[in-house]
Amino acid sequence: MSTTPPLLRASGVTMRFGGLTAVDGVDLAVRENEIVGLIGPNGAGKTTFFNCLTGLYVPTEGAVLFAGETLPPKPARVTRAGVARTFQNIRLFANMSALENVIVGRHTRTRAGLLSALAHGPRYRREERESRERARELLDFVGLGGQADLLARSLSYGAQRRLEIARALASEPRLLLLDEPTAGMNPQETAETEELVRSVRARGVAVLVIEHDMRFIMNLCDRVAVLVQGTKLTEGAPGEVQADERVVEAYLGAPDDEEEPTPRSPQNREKTA
Repeated sequence: MSTTPPLLRASGVTMRFGGLTAVDGVDLAVRENEIVGLIGPNGAGKTTFFNCLTGLYVPTEGAVLFAGETLPPKPARVTRAGVARTFQNIRLFANMSALENVIVGRHTRTRAGLLSALAHGPRYRREERESRERARELLDFVGLGGQADLLARSLSYGAQRRLEIARALASEPRLLLLDEPTAGMNPQETAETEELVRSVRARGVAVLVIEHDMRFIMNLCDRVAVLVQGTKLTEGAPGEVQADERVVEAYLGAPDDEEEPTPRSPQNREKTA
């Protein structure tokens, strides 16, 4: 195990909504260039935990450190710090082009002020040109280079998912959080997404991914953590987690042979005596 401090460290993260504890004392670390999976049954608290990591929620208890610094409780500042994410439900600007959607993702990396933007000053024009070039490069990277001028709403479902990843990468993150990136995809699209995530890691970006597709997770990830009812049940290499009986039970329930046996009637006891 590397002695280098993790890029992301969540310690004792707890999130309560009134009397409901959605996330309860979860610890998780992600290291540089690592792909970590986060799995669990529906309602396990996975997306709530993501929201705690990205500033959408302020944890009731616990701490989230990124590159050794406490992450600020504001999404824009979290993005500026180097953490980007996609969402379980696609959140694109439907009536903007694919290129424009990715350019929007650059907003935390531009510095031109309001006056420069209004006057189209030299700094604004330079940053606008650089943003367009970067956006086109990212569209090529995710396989959408030929669809840059199409409206986001006219793209296929799988292409929209890839566009979300391109927009997230436009903020130049060191860590990318993906919330169910293959939901609703066919097998070919899922395989393409797996290769895309590997390519993201090859660019030096660590990845934390929530997913229900077990084959996708087990093929892709270096480590997998399991949430059940808001707590971390286990964490380890994909093979170890897949073989853990507690994980199987969490998804499928206790096997029949662990159920309480039905008492036999006196008549049945006599027949088997």
